[in-house]
Amino acid sequence: MLGGVLGAVLAAPLLGFIAIGLLRDAMGFRQSVVLVSCVVLLITCILGYVLWRVMLRPMVDLENKALSLRNGDASALSPLEHYGTRELGDLGQSVLDMANTLINREATIRTYTDHVTHELKSPLTAIKGAAELLASTPQISAEDAQLAQTVLEGTKRMERQLTDLRRIAKSREPSHRGRVQLAQLLPRLSGEFPNIAITASGERTILPINAEGLTIVLHHLIDNAVGHGAKTVKLAVSSTGSGVTLWIADDGSGVSEGNRRQIFDPFFTTRREVGGTGMGLSIVQNLIEAHDGRISLEQAQPSAVFSITF
Repeated sequence: MLGGVLGAVLAAPLLGFIAIGLLRDAMGFRQSVVLVSCVVLLITCILGYVLWRVMLRPMVDLENKALSLRNGDASALSPLEHYGTRELGDLGQSVLDMANTLINREATIRTYTDHVTHELKSPLTAIKGAAELLASTPQISAEDAQLAQTVLEGTKRMERQLTDLRRIAKSREPSHRGRVQLAQLLPRLSGEFPNIAITASGERTILPINAEGLTIVLHHLIDNAVGHGAKTVKLAVSSTGSGVTLWIADDGSGVSEGNRRQIFDPFFTTRREVGGTGMGLSIVQNLIEAHDGRISLEQAQPSAVFSITF
C-alpha cells in the first residue's frame, strides 16, 4: 500500500509533464495545463480517500477504543469494523488482546482480594467475640484482661486493614472520571472536619475527576494532617500549560526525611498505636494514577505539602 502510494505520487507529476507535451499542440498550452491539473487533483483526492480508509480510519477507531477502555467501557474490546492493511489489523488486534489481558488480570486481583478479605473476616469476628467475652468475665485477672484487650485491639486493626485492602483494589478502577470544582466540595469537607480550618484558592478551576473521587482523596489527606496535629489545611488549584495542579498544605508536624520515601508504601504508618493501617496514601496514589494523575510530596518539613497533577 505504501509503495503504491509513493509510486503514484512520484509518477503523477512525470505523467503530467508528458501529457502536457502531447496535448499542447492539439489543445494549446494553457488548456492542456488546466486539464492535466484537474486529472492530478482527482488522482490526489482518490489517493487521499484510500489512505484515509485503509490507514487513518482504523488508527482513529483504535484510538477511540483505547480511550473507551481507559474510561472503563469493557464493550470497547470488540474487534474493529475496518482494520485496513494486514499489518494494521495485526497491530489493532494485538492491542485489544493486550487490553483484555490487563483487564482480566486487574479483575482477578480484585476478585482474589475480595475473596481473601471475606474469608478472613469470619475468623476475625470469632476471635473478636471471644476476646470481648473474655474481657467481660468478672473473675479474670488484670494480666488476662490486658491480654484480651490487646487481642481485641489487634482484631480491630486487622478489620480496618482488610477494609483498606478492598478499597485499594477498588481504587484502581477508572470509576471516578468526570469534572469537578473544588468549591463544590468545601462545605462537605468543612462539615467532616469541623476542628480544622480549610481554606482554598482557585476553587473554581475545573479538575478532571468527579466529586466522589476527589472527596476520597482529600478526606485521606486532611485526615492524615489532623493526625499529625494540623490546625489549618490550605488547598490551591492552579492551571499550567500541560494540565491542572492541586496543592494541599497543612501546618502539622510534617514528615521526617527518613520516612519521606515510604509514605506511599502499603501498610507503612507512623500512627499504628492509634489505629493507623498505612493504606490511606496508597489508596490515594492508586486512585490518582488510575485517572492519569500523579501525587507527590513536595515538602516534608516543617510541614507537609502535597501536589496532585492531572
